[in-house]
Amino acid sequence: MQLTLYTGSMSSIEYVSVDSFGYDFISSKYLPEGKDEYYLRNQQSNAESVNWRSLDSSELDILIKNGNTSTNWENVLVEDPFDFTLLKNNLFAGLVRIRSMEPNYLKFHDFTVPVGITNSRIISCDIGRGCAVQDCAYLSHYIIGDSVILSRIDEMSCTDHAKFGEGIVKEGESEDVRIWIDPMNEAGGRSVLPFREMICADAYIWAIYRDDEVLMKRLKQITQDGVDSRRGYYGVVGEGCVIKSCEVIKDTEIGPYAYVKGANKLKNLMIRSNEKEKTQIGEGVELVNGIIGFGCRVFYGVKAVRFVLGNNSNLKYGARLIHSILGDNSTISCCEVLNNLVFPGHEQHHNNSFLIATLVMGQSNMAAGATVGSNHNSRGNDGEIIAGRGFWPGLSSTLKHNCRFASYVLLTKGSYPGELNIMFPFSMVIEDRKHEELHVLPAYYWLYNMYALERNSWKYRVRDTRKTVVQKMETDYLAPDTVKEMVNALILLERWTGKAWYHYKESNSVLPPDEELEAKGRSIITKSPESVASLFVSGEHMERTKRPVRILKVVESWKAYRNMLLYYGVKTVAGYLSTYSIDYSYFSAQVPTHVSLDWVNLGGQLVPKERFSGLRAGIRTELFNSWAEIHNHYETMWNAYPRDKAEHAFGVLRLLKQEATFTAEQWNALLDEALEIREYVQEQVVVTKYKDYKNPYRELTYRNTAERDAVLGRVDENSFITIAEKETIEFVKMIERVRV
Repeated sequence: MQLTLYTGSMSSIEYVSVDSFGYDFISSKYLPEGKDEYYLRNQQSNAESVNWRSLDSSELDILIKNGNTSTNWENVLVEDPFDFTLLKNNLFAGLVRIRSMEPNYLKFHDFTVPVGITNSRIISCDIGRGCAVQDCAYLSHYIIGDSVILSRIDEMSCTDHAKFGEGIVKEGESEDVRIWIDPMNEAGGRSVLPFREMICADAYIWAIYRDDEVLMKRLKQITQDGVDSRRGYYGVVGEGCVIKSCEVIKDTEIGPYAYVKGANKLKNLMIRSNEKEKTQIGEGVELVNGIIGFGCRVFYGVKAVRFVLGNNSNLKYGARLIHSILGDNSTISCCEVLNNLVFPGHEQHHNNSFLIATLVMGQSNMAAGATVGSNHNSRGNDGEIIAGRGFWPGLSSTLKHNCRFASYVLLTKGSYPGELNIMFPFSMVIEDRKHEELHVLPAYYWLYNMYALERNSWKYRVRDTRKTVVQKMETDYLAPDTVKEMVNALILLERWTGKAWYHYKESNSVLPPDEELEAKGRSIITKSPESVASLFVSGEHMERTKRPVRILKVVESWKAYRNMLLYYGVKTVAGYLSTYSIDYSYFSAQVPTHVSLDWVNLGGQLVPKERFSGLRAGIRTELFNSWAEIHNHYETMWNAYPRDKAEHAFGVLRLLKQEATFTAEQWNALLDEALEIREYVQEQVVVTKYKDYKNPYRELTYRNTAERDAVLGRVDENSFITIAEKETIEFVKMIERVRV
């Protein structure tokens, strides 16, 4: 019998009889015929494999003497061997099953507690072997694994309709309770449903191809069908977990060996963890409606709502992550990150930076004061920003929606007044306030900061310490995505140089077609490069303002892009031939005449557009019917990647040299060119790092050079320079192996 005690505006307080406390977890209308409320719980805990038994009178006397009470002692079951003196001052309600307990202590770091249950209220739970449960004011409807420590928890409970962070609905629920995440756009319109193994690639397909109605319906169906919609699943705490000094934990599944300490609120979460990739949740965090990947760290006042956190990632120091999906191997500290899809390898560490409504394609870094996404420059908060791999908005750089950036764009300090469309990869963008111009220096990294460029690829490769790898990723800065951008950049440099020449020489004439402009620009750049310096090469459709856009170092950038393309082509083809012991002549004869340059950055994995279109078609036509099958196909595409990339690289060499194929002599000549470029790379790695040591202002804080070297190390002993030297040696050896 239930009597209403008080009814308020938000909820009601009811009397619950002693006999019903802890029971009827699943409403009778949701119970299959012949099943009781424990049928799913028994499956989860494999209860039938345990020899449960009831208490005898002497054991009951011990429990009562030690201050334990129960609403029904007949529903307290144990497994032998069991020391009943280890249970003190507890209330048991509902069906409580406790596995073997013997006098021992559990030690985690410097925290040591005795096995047993003390000062706790346990409602309808299964507790594993050798657990320590202390001062848990309310522990309800959870299955606790073996050797778990639960200490000083105010409330830890689970409802019959718990989704554990996944975007599904349970039996009898309406569609409006489904939890969606809105990446890329604050106004919605790109909503995705989170699920247990969600990665950025899944969210990308879902968020980008909104015009494909069949695909959208299939993705929702696959997500819903991937989880049992029956009511009655209990919360789970995996073996070896330590959870202490927490306030509220509700509808949360916690994987094995996780460590949760001092959390304020954890609600509707999937915390994935295992013995090799232990996830940790720290003090003051409040996490609601999310998926947390393996090996993550979430510490110190973090607030996250409607989110997915990839494997081996970190949230720290008051970070706010809302309506966002953050890829593997990423770290966000202090700042505000709302409505984003961020691919793996993202770094953002500063309290005064924020990221709003973006698609950032990984290996990115947000500097202090970076304000990426002002949501008040249109009539609604529906703006978006898309940035390729390696995006780096510098100190105090402010952007507004909508913008698009090629890969490895570096923004210098500035409050950019208009929307930007920077098509040049590896470029630096500069505000020239003196002349009221926007300056763009294409290929900046290759020309002036090779150390950072080369180290970037190495850094993300060695920092990928994931044990659970759902998807492989490309970390090299020279890859099919950046190649396509460089090919387009060459065309633009030639076209705009040709146009600048016509404006300078024949200002009143009608401009010829683009093909003639490109031919003219190419001729000037190659035959009279000194004359280009006198031209104002203007960037078109790069900024939504009236100020001019000046392209800097046109000749140097054009040559740099061509060298990068040749280096990529030879390095990739030679690497493939060397790895698989393939003869050049055999390989060149097998490469198709036409190789597409169109590739897709699928969450950090690069995929030919044709293969990606096939994947989407397979989802639409029910060839793929689960996320596991889709993820398996990512792996299939990755296995094809070395060959796809090698053929792509050979196609780039054909395009660059305007040759259908290459004779043995021509191939060897390409190898020699690549060796020269590698020597340049090695030299520039040292030169660009040495700039730090030649800067006189770097000496200001040191008494002498010896103190500086003691603090910073000698430039010739720099660890990455040593790595680059070794890579150069290996490159030379590889080139010699593939000569013909």
